[in-house]
Formats: sequence, structure tokens, C-alpha cells
Amino acid sequence: MKQLAALVVSLGLLAPSASAYTLINGRLSQSEIYPGTTHDYIISLPEGYDGSPACLYIGLDGILCNAPETIDSLSASGEIPNIIGVYLQPGVITDADGEVLRYNRSNEFDATDARFSIFLETELLPAISSTLTPDGLKVNIKEGGEHAMIFGLSSGGIAAFTAAWHRPDLFGRVFSGCGTFVPMRGADGLQAIVRKHEPKPLRIFLQDGYNDTWNPLFGSWFAANTMLGTALEFAGYDCAFDWAEGGHSVRRASEIFPEVMKWIWRDYPSAPSSGTTSNATLAPWLEGGGEWQESPASHYEPRTGALYPDGRIMALPAEGSNYLLQSIIDADGNPYATQAFYWLHNYTNGLLRIGGMDFDGDGNLWVATDAGIQVCDQNGRVRAIFDLPRPVATKLASNPANILSPGRLEIADGEVRLHIPTGTYVRQLGVKGAVEGIRPPSQGQG
Repeated sequence: MKQLAALVVSLGLLAPSASAYTLINGRLSQSEIYPGTTHDYIISLPEGYDGSPACLYIGLDGILCNAPETIDSLSASGEIPNIIGVYLQPGVITDADGEVLRYNRSNEFDATDARFSIFLETELLPAISSTLTPDGLKVNIKEGGEHAMIFGLSSGGIAAFTAAWHRPDLFGRVFSGCGTFVPMRGADGLQAIVRKHEPKPLRIFLQDGYNDTWNPLFGSWFAANTMLGTALEFAGYDCAFDWAEGGHSVRRASEIFPEVMKWIWRDYPSAPSSGTTSNATLAPWLEGGGEWQESPASHYEPRTGALYPDGRIMALPAEGSNYLLQSIIDADGNPYATQAFYWLHNYTNGLLRIGGMDFDGDGNLWVATDAGIQVCDQNGRVRAIFDLPRPVATKLASNPANILSPGRLEIADGEVRLHIPTGTYVRQLGVKGAVEGIRPPSQGQG
């Protein structure tokens, strides 16, 4: 913990710069998402702020990169929109004498699950919106990810990315400097998920230095950032990178901050759009596809396993594992050669919450999980991931209950239908439904 604190100080993360903005100090106490923690923050208001709705900039680890002055200058010149800044410190837990008992920075920032985005949505943003300026005006923030940007450095860099990844409807624009996309809390798996996941409406800038290996125990920061960068390009994102000399420092991010701001906010108020993925499995399904639509509630028979179209293979959940089982079915209908076979992704380092599953006409297994609808090829490897319907994903992220079960997933020609106890959702996709009794062509062992 002392080493982490020393790192934070060495990066300049605890030293907010002077600002021409109106600054308002705030504190969040007794978080429900991170129990026992206190978070300090600063709100920066544009000079002459009159209460009109403004865009949002969230800076993690407090004021970095001379952000308030830069934003003020670029807003005044019309190069970026009018922006309210919020500069958040990570949580700490202290005793009655103010001694820090726990630094919560790594737990909040390095994790890849949705907790931090929930914290921002349900605790920080409501506190900001309830704040009054010295003139008694309401701090008025525009709603929607196209109006919001989030920035972070080091562990704050991955926190900025994952907050937007899980909630692009809240944060559509991301700047990550020296991001900690290394195996501390599973961040090294993000580049694989980005390659397999349907693209999200995000605009992303990554920065890192060639010499960035802050802690060799966890690997190379620079290699991890460039791997994520290639994944973003492969997945079709509106992204840009700055790979320059330097190490694990805020210096380079500060140097390029004005130009990054102009790039990230270019063509505003146009919203960031989802790109076209190079994932050859995913792309044909997305072509001409639509968004999730809630369907009138209908009766369904829950189904936790899936039977291959010709009845020769069965997929089932495995108790206590994120693998799914596969059994071969003999001529008498008996299972044999059962193995842990279908390997699934997750964000939490815990057990996935799994719902219904079904095979499509090509023999791919579609599985509803709290990490999205994951599609495994015939050899058990995830090749595509789709978002769950937003209401379902939000409930799963904030509630330990598995609302996907008992449920049923149905794959038909051109359509995916998700039945769960709280409702039915339908999405048009270019998928081929299975024909009972017909075995799909083999995909080989490649």
C-alpha cells in the first residue's frame, strides 16, 4: 500500500494544478458500491457559468494535465464545447483519527467489471447534479454518452476505458494515458474481449511510452497498450494512439492533452458511432442487424442446456465452473465422453451467471451470460460476444440475483430471442437457425 501511495505521488496524481475555473470541493461518504470509502472530488465550472446544460469531463485521480485551463481555453475558442469538469480521487477508508486503513484505488480502477461505472452513475453523477454554484445555480450536465468524456492515467486509464466500455451511453469519449492493461485484475484479457465483442459507440485515444514498464512483475505497460490498440483497430473503433519516448509518467499526456481534446471532441455534437469489425464470424451477423427490442411477455419453457440440431451433442452448464460441458449422445440417447468444453469470458473473476443457450444452423453455441451473449464455435472457443439488452445488463451489474435464469435463448433465421423471468427481448441479426435433424457442416479442428 505504501508503494502504491508513493506511485500516486510520483505521478503527480495528488497535486491539483491552479485553475482559472470556479472550483467547488465535494466529498462522497459511505459509498454503497465501495462500502466504507470516502471519495473527494472537485467540480470546475466554466468562467461565467450561467446554469446552461454543459458537456461533462471526468478526470480520475484529481486534476491532471492542466485540464481546467486547457478546457477553458479551447471552449472559449470554440474548438470544443462548453464543459463542466469533475476531478475525482479514488476512495480511501480511514479511522476516527483520519489514518488511512485502506487505499481503494486499485480495487476501483484496475478491475474490469461494471462496479466503477455503477459508482459513477448512481453516486458521483447525482452528487454533481445536486450541487449548487456559488451563485445558487444548478450544475447542469447534458445526458448521453456523446456529451461526456472520461480521462485517466495509469490505473485511472483502465478505469476510464472500462467505465465507457460498460456504459457507452454515459461516456462516449475516452482518453487513457499509460493505461494499466496488464494482469493485475484481469485487464490483460480486455484486448481479447474487444476483438470478439460487437463494436460499441466509443471514440478512444490511447497514450503510452516505449519505456513504460512500471512494474515488471505485471508485465509491459507499453506492450499491453499496443495490444489493446491493435484490438480496437481490428474491431473498427474510431481510435488514435500516441506511442512516444518516455515511461510511466503524466508528462507526455500533459503535452498532447490540448490536441487530444480537439480530436476527441471533433465534429461535436455528432455522437461517436460503432465501427465495422474485422471479426469474420461477427460481421455477417451484424450486417443489417438491429438493436434489442422488448417484446410482449410470452410463455416459454425454460431450458438450461442445448441439443445439437441432429441430436448428437448436448451442451450443459458445469457446476462451479465457467466452462460449459459437452456430451456426445449415443444411438440410445445416452450421454458419454462428457468434458468441460466451452470456455467462456468473464469480467469478475467469479462464476458467470448463465441463462439459456441454443445452437445455430452452423453448429455454434449461443449462451446468455452476465458478460454478454457469447457465441462459441464447434470447438468450444468464443468467437463473438453481443451486448445483453441494456435493462438486463444494468440489473445484473447491480444485483447479485441471476435474472437470466430460469430462461431460454432461441436462435432462428435472422433473429435472436431472449426469454427471462422479467421479460422477453428480440434482436434481428443475420444468423442462420438450425434445422432439426440436420447436422451442420464441420468447422474442422483449426
